[in-house]
Amino acid sequence: MKDDKRPGSGQPAPASASIPNRILGSLRDALNAASRDDRSGEITVGERTDVLPKTAAVEPPKPTPAAAPAPTAQASRAPDMPTVPAQQMSAADALREAKAPTRAHFEAGEPTTRAVRAPAVTAKAAATPAAEAPKTQVIRGKPKTVTATFHQDPVVGWLVVVAGQGLGAFRPIFEGNNAVGRSKTQRIPIDFGDDTISSEEQAYIRYDSMDRSFLFVPNLSKTNIVAVNDKKPTGAVKLEAMDVITMGRTKLAFVPFCGEEFDWSELSDLKE
Repeated sequence: MKDDKRPGSGQPAPASASIPNRILGSLRDALNAASRDDRSGEITVGERTDVLPKTAAVEPPKPTPAAAPAPTAQASRAPDMPTVPAQQMSAADALREAKAPTRAHFEAGEPTTRAVRAPAVTAKAAATPAAEAPKTQVIRGKPKTVTATFHQDPVVGWLVVVAGQGLGAFRPIFEGNNAVGRSKTQRIPIDFGDDTISSEEQAYIRYDSMDRSFLFVPNLSKTNIVAVNDKKPTGAVKLEAMDVITMGRTKLAFVPFCGEEFDWSELSDLKE
C-alpha cells in the first residue's frame, strides 16, 4: 500500500503537492521578466501625466500683457524642459519617479510688481521757469539810504509798565498831543485791565519838536488823580528820562527817544 502512494509509481501526484511548484514557477517568471527589462533598459508603461525629473530646472512664467490671453498649462511649460518619452524610460527611472514625483505647476495671474510712473509735467509748467529767491546784494562804497517818507507815525518815546497789570509791556509815544486812557481808541491805550484808569483822556503827553521837550498834562476834569514821581500836578509838568507816572494802580516809566541829542527833523532828506 505504501509503495503505491510514492511518486513515480505511475499514478498522478495529489493537487496539494503541485501548489509549491506553481508559486516557484510564478516567481521564476517574474524574475526572468525583470532581468529582461534590465538588460534592455526599457519598460513599457501606459499613458502618464507629464512628470518632470528632479534635475530639470523650473523657470517662473514671464508676465504677459493685459490684452494677451492667459497661458494654458501646455503653453506655460518651459521651452528648455525636454519631455522624457514614456517608451524609453528605464525601470530604475520609473521607480525613482514613482517615489518622488515633481510636477511643474504654473498659475496665470497678475504680476505682483507694479510700475510707478512720475507725474506728467504739463507744457505750461515746463515752459514756466522756477521762481528764484532774491539774492542779497553787496553794498560797495558809502551806502545811500532813502528816508523821504515815514512808514508810520514816528515814535519819539515810550511808556513802560513797571508796576500793576501789564507788567513789562510798553506803549509808544508819538509827536504832538497823545491822549492817555484805558480805551483802545486812545493814542496811548493803557488797556491791560486796570479799571481805575479813565477810559478816555485820563491825561496828555505832548512832544514839541521845536524845543524838543516832553510835557505831562493831567486832565483835571477827571475824578481820578494822577501823579508824577509821587507828586500830584495841577498843571503841565516837564518830563525827564525815567520819570514814573502813576495812573490808578499802574505805574509807567517814561523813556524818551527824541530830545536834545536827536530829533527826526535832523534827517537831511526830511529838510525842505
